[in-house]
Amino acid sequence: MSGLEISNRDARRLWLAANGLGAAPLSGLPDVAAMIRALGFVQIDTIRNVTRAHHHILWSRAPRYRESMLWPLLGKKRLLFEHFTHDASLIPMEFLPNWQQQFYRLGQKAASSDWYRSGLAQDEVRAIRARIEAEGPLSTHAFDSRAAGREMWARPPHKKVLDQMWYAGDLATSHREKFIKFYDLGERVFPDVAGNCPPAKDQLNWLCDQALERLVIATPGEVQRFWGVASAPEVRAWLSRRRLVEVAVSGADGTRQKAWALPDIEARLAGVAPVARRLRILNPFDPAIRDRNRLLRLFGFHYRNEMFVPQSQRIWGYYVYPLLEGDTFVGRIELKADRAANWMAVTGFWPEPGVTWGIGRLERLEQELRRFSRLAGISTIRWDVARPG
Repeated sequence: MSGLEISNRDARRLWLAANGLGAAPLSGLPDVAAMIRALGFVQIDTIRNVTRAHHHILWSRAPRYRESMLWPLLGKKRLLFEHFTHDASLIPMEFLPNWQQQFYRLGQKAASSDWYRSGLAQDEVRAIRARIEAEGPLSTHAFDSRAAGREMWARPPHKKVLDQMWYAGDLATSHREKFIKFYDLGERVFPDVAGNCPPAKDQLNWLCDQALERLVIATPGEVQRFWGVASAPEVRAWLSRRRLVEVAVSGADGTRQKAWALPDIEARLAGVAPVARRLRILNPFDPAIRDRNRLLRLFGFHYRNEMFVPQSQRIWGYYVYPLLEGDTFVGRIELKADRAANWMAVTGFWPEPGVTWGIGRLERLEQELRRFSRLAGISTIRWDVARPG
């Protein structure tokens, strides 16, 4: 295998640094918009176990982050917009000119999907849009059509219509209140980018460039999975048009894999610092671990999210957090919290094979638990399972 050889340790350092997890966390008040711009996007999620995923992701990089800091950037300041990458996400507004093709593609996909067929007549669909135009931002609760079934994935007809228009960019998320989405006309939320919108191919080129900028080293599949906006042939075509550096990256198991990097990769390698020793509780939706194949290859850490796995089939638990210390995953922890009752409990703990949990490592975990509980406004921490060590 030809190309610049990159050790597993250096690959881990580059990846964690790119994700804002290499150096010690920010000590001052964070610039949240800048953090999201550096990551590319932040995934949002409905489940509030201790705190919701988007808050946890940002807090992991800036311990002085608080939950009240995020949503004004979407609603009042319009520095972010909400749309779909591989899942619902908050994206920097300055990326909007290069997101138009994603609006078109997802709008077409939703319009042609049997699942999104609402059963409503066209005059009823127009009436939903007309209400928003006349009344301003409305949530799904402002409408009263009922879902056909009781399955967890069932959606009422009006919700399917709202989502179709949202995917297409005809509607946009105006703001959220207690995590409830309010829809408004896209033209009232998005700035006018008509004169600043690149051709569709250039939009995809830009998004692939930005993906590799954040991945630092990547296979074509990893570039494709970063945003979830391009097909495999489109990523291969992009790759053929770019002057990139071929590299051979050593995985955690010693095998080498061909990948690609930007032309400044040697300067990045020379400048990357050792990873801070801090022990971190990461969210299951953290961008550093979202690509499970990449996670396994670089860190030898096998992880899956078991929230939607039947309890009898779970290996670990419902909401299990990976524990990262330096550049190594040292265990997993399951937490539950009750904010009203002011407690957070450790309900499961699993050390990684071969990792010793002595007094020092346990104390670093206890410190992180205390920091995490403060984010949720909780002061009481208890262990419902045996402590390690």
